[in-house]
Amino acid sequence: MRSVRTFKTFLAVVQHGSFAAAGHAVGLTPAAIGLQIRSLEEELNQQLFDRAKRSVVLNTAGRKLVPAIQDLVLRHEALAAGTDNDGLSGTVVMGALISALMGSFADALWTIKKQYPRLEVRLLAGQSDDFMRKVEHGQLDGAVVIRSPHALPSNLIWTPLYREPMVLIAPRHPHFNLSADPIEMLRNSPFIRFDRTTWTGYLVSEVLRQCHVNPTDAMELNSFEAIMEIVRQGFGIAIVPKLANVDWSSDRGLMIIPLPCVVLERDVGLLERTSHLRTGFTDAIKQYFIDHKKQPGQEALDQRGNEQS
Repeated sequence: MRSVRTFKTFLAVVQHGSFAAAGHAVGLTPAAIGLQIRSLEEELNQQLFDRAKRSVVLNTAGRKLVPAIQDLVLRHEALAAGTDNDGLSGTVVMGALISALMGSFADALWTIKKQYPRLEVRLLAGQSDDFMRKVEHGQLDGAVVIRSPHALPSNLIWTPLYREPMVLIAPRHPHFNLSADPIEMLRNSPFIRFDRTTWTGYLVSEVLRQCHVNPTDAMELNSFEAIMEIVRQGFGIAIVPKLANVDWSSDRGLMIIPLPCVVLERDVGLLERTSHLRTGFTDAIKQYFIDHKKQPGQEALDQRGNEQS
């Protein structure tokens, strides 16, 4: 029977994608990592990884084993800590959009960490579609992602946490002629687009469709920070979600312009498997947003409603 250490090595290879990187993470040589994985494969009588020169990739058999091995490791950690495995002690591995870390999720995480000091949260930054695969295969306990434009696999569940209005940002000191009308801005100004292959990029495209505008793309990026800086420097305009923890009102380089033609908002939520051992933590995240019902952008929505009434 394999030791828990071997199972941890297996999970390290899954997470890091190579024997060398996994060895660096757990303090073993790549050769030692390879020996443990080969020994595990021999005991199970099946190959778990497809090997290349510089990387290893889980095959179908390996992907099926990830959730069960994760559960074994988590149960062992809970026993070693002398606590019940309620998901609020030990290590949780979460994915989060960089923009979520700039938004309300950062507040939720900080609050829960203060409440449960024995909890260690490992965060991986990335894109929603990539996180979906990692959550499904058990590489992540959960992920904060936007609502998928496609149907989710049956073993995944997405719970909405908060909403962010989509807004137009424009430079206060542009290097081009900038109309005062937001629709004319979109039609005539260089447009800095968020990567359209991502879920948020799909949402930006939907906003443009609702505005009946086909802008002139000047650049396409997958970082809101980079987009905001390029706009701030006067080289274009962009459509972005109004992130909660950004001090928009004091930004001397950007103008934040509501889009009257748009009813879409970016829904941010928690993606997890329908059954897993870290529900204590994911439930705590969801409870935080239930307890803090004032959502990002809600003030703008309230103001809009007051103006209409």
